[in-house]
Order: sequence, then structure tokens, then C-alpha cells
Amino acid sequence: MAPIELYFWPTPNGWKITLMLEECDLPYNINWVDLSKGEQHQPDFLKISPNGRMPAMIDPEGPDDQPIAIFESGAILQYLGTKAGKFYPQEWRARSEVEQWLYWQVGALGPMGGQAAHFRNYKEDKIDYAIERFTDEVIRLFEVMNEHLTSREYLAGDYSIADMACWPWIRGYKAYGIDLKEYEHLRAWFKRVGGRPAVQRGADIGKEAFKKIQQQAQASI
Repeated sequence: MAPIELYFWPTPNGWKITLMLEECDLPYNINWVDLSKGEQHQPDFLKISPNGRMPAMIDPEGPDDQPIAIFESGAILQYLGTKAGKFYPQEWRARSEVEQWLYWQVGALGPMGGQAAHFRNYKEDKIDYAIERFTDEVIRLFEVMNEHLTSREYLAGDYSIADMACWPWIRGYKAYGIDLKEYEHLRAWFKRVGGRPAVQRGADIGKEAFKKIQQQAQASI
């Protein structure tokens, strides 16, 4: 099998894909897209990801045995789940449940977490209203997830792409100014997913680069 070409930078959305690739044991190459240098706006990358955002990927062996380029992390997870036949159930009801939580992450947890982290940690001129507004919304989302996990081990039945989509964003809880100890069931889920060897491998990719990014951002404030 030809390796997938992953266009990656160490962010929660990027780690969603490395988690899945590691879980499926699919061969892949990392193509670094340095966001600090604006490489996501380069013409060659825009041909793969028209929105100028990573992650993106090229599968040299697409559904018709021809190369296919895919952007948007949720779409990539669905594609990989279909390709590998893992972590994305075929049964209609089960798939619908997975997709609901996948889209919840893409449409709510990710955007709100990103804004909360930005205004709290990376904005030179602190805007109290923005910090409070986005932090409160992340707290609400954590509460939603915690309540949902009171009666189940994973978000949508068995472990799935929904869990992989959410886990990197929960890992950033400190950047949101939130204490995970306040969410018993969410914390247990976070440890459960984080204990998987493939998750640990996927989450380690680019970790040192991510630390450097954080240090540079803090130094600029």
C-alpha cells in the first residue's frame, strides 16, 4: 500500500488525523506545513486545501485507484474510516451517532476551544469579554460531554473517529483555563482514550515543535 501524504502541523486538528492513521496502522508520510511561516497560504498547498487550512492529505490510491486530495479534518477522518473499515461503523444507526459527535466537535468544541485558547493565551491586548464568553462556552461543552459519558465509555458506542476528533481538543483544557478534575466522567474518558498506544504515538508527533510554538507565543505577549 502506498503511503498517504499527510500535510500536518502540531495542532489539535492535525493530531486528530495522526491518531487515526496510527490506530488504523496505515502507512503515511508527514509533510510539515509551518503555520508560523504562513506555509498554509502557498499556492502548492492551496491546490490541496483551498481553504488554506491544515490538515490535508493525498491518498495515492484513492477509491478508483487514482490519487485523491482531501481537506477538512472531519472529512479526512470519515475517508480514512471508510478506507480502513475501522472506527466508522457501517450500520446506519451507529454511523449516525458517530457523525453527530464528530460534527459536534467540528462545529462547537473545536471552534470554541480555539477561540478560548487564543484570547486567553495569545492575544496581546486582553479582552475580558472575549475570554469570559469563549471560556464559558467551552465549560458548557465540557459539561455536555461529561453528562453524555456518565453511562458509556466512549462517545458513540464503540471507540470511533468521534473520540479521536474530540480527544486532542480536550487535551488542551489548560489553555482554556479549565480544570479537568471537575468533570469526573470526561476525565475518565480522557485517560481511557489517552492510554491507547496508537493515541500516544499519534499525539507525540510534532510535540516538541508545539512546545516551541507555545513558548514563542508567550514570549511575544
